[in-house]
Amino acid sequence: MSAAEDNDKRSAAPEGVAAEGAAAVAAAAAAAAAQSDRDDSRDPAFVIVTGMSGAGRSTAAKALEDLGWFVIDNLPPGLLFAMAEEAGKVKLAADKVAAVVDVRSLAFTTDLNAAIEELEGRGVRVRVVFLEASDEELVRRFENVRRPHPLQGEGRLVDGIARERGILREVRANADLVIDTSSHNVHELRNKIVAYFGGEDRPGLRVNVVSFGFKYGLPVDADLVVDCRFLPNPHWVPELRPMNGLDTPVREYVLGQPGAKEFLDAYEEVLKVVAAGYAREGKSYATLAVGCTGGKHRSVAMAEQVAGRLRDRGMEVQVSHRDVGRE
Repeated sequence: MSAAEDNDKRSAAPEGVAAEGAAAVAAAAAAAAAQSDRDDSRDPAFVIVTGMSGAGRSTAAKALEDLGWFVIDNLPPGLLFAMAEEAGKVKLAADKVAAVVDVRSLAFTTDLNAAIEELEGRGVRVRVVFLEASDEELVRRFENVRRPHPLQGEGRLVDGIARERGILREVRANADLVIDTSSHNVHELRNKIVAYFGGEDRPGLRVNVVSFGFKYGLPVDADLVVDCRFLPNPHWVPELRPMNGLDTPVREYVLGQPGAKEFLDAYEEVLKVVAAGYAREGKSYATLAVGCTGGKHRSVAMAEQVAGRLRDRGMEVQVSHRDVGRE
């Protein structure tokens, strides 16, 4: 994915011209009114997509549009309530409205928090999606397209990234969903957005289970992390070393070890409690990370088992194996 996707042909809504911006919002909302029939009794939802420049905000916006959402890009936080009001006037689907916002001033966090408070004070259920990527990956993306970071000014590219990360720290901490795009290309990010938002009419918690290797670092978007390194490592079994946790011999070896079944049973009980708590808090998405040393054998086999148990409980689950094939 390139930084150009976050600096594409769609022009930004001018922050200093609120009246013109609101008029544009009204016109766009009216034009989108025919997208679907509405039910005013439904709990209204409003998705805000934000995050680091170059992390894929525009790709996420395009994926939502393909799913039939009404999306406006590069909207200043101060116009979020105006957009929601116009969407309500033309009766846009409450759970199909999204805005992409980015950093335009040092007061961004304050402005965004104020807008969210105003929306929620009027009964609008707001969900914030934060797109993240490592500094190294962001530098690579910006260098590939030979464009400056919007906040670097006269400084270096890394200075702009650090400044933006500082401004967005509180927003990231409070986001409902954090997606790390460091290892995703455009198509993989789009698939992840579709997985999270393609079934908005289906109730319940949507879960992403990801296996990983501790030696490659923790997944930064994980809500819960478990460690499978208490199990014997198939790496030291010569015939199993070239396989991974998706292969039957490895799976049977891992699941046959003392403690494997007990761990899965106990973790399933923990997840029942956590899922119920997430439901009470209105959290719709969760990422569960399952780790071992290299992310090839134990974590893969155990992640598949966790996912299968959650599916048996009626949850919508996606599984990915971040570090398989990395060695």
